[in-house]
Amino acid sequence: MASVTADMANIHHHGFLARIGTAMVEFFGAVAEARRMADRYEDLAHLSNSELEQMGLKQEDIPQVVVFGHH
Repeated sequence: MASVTADMANIHHHGFLARIGTAMVEFFGAVAEARRMADRYEDLAHLSNSELEQMGLKQEDIPQVVVFGHH
């Protein structure tokens, strides 16, 4: 009986570690995505109005383009 209890505790422990690992991967993935969005915003924000116009954009379109990836 003690062996079964120890096995169950071990399984529970590994499940907990797996959840922590998954959370960390998701967190760092979200940080990387936020960094890509910030970089994209900076790239677009530094373009002139005529450069944006050539892309079919206006300054006020930049946040939407950064978040949704299209106009």
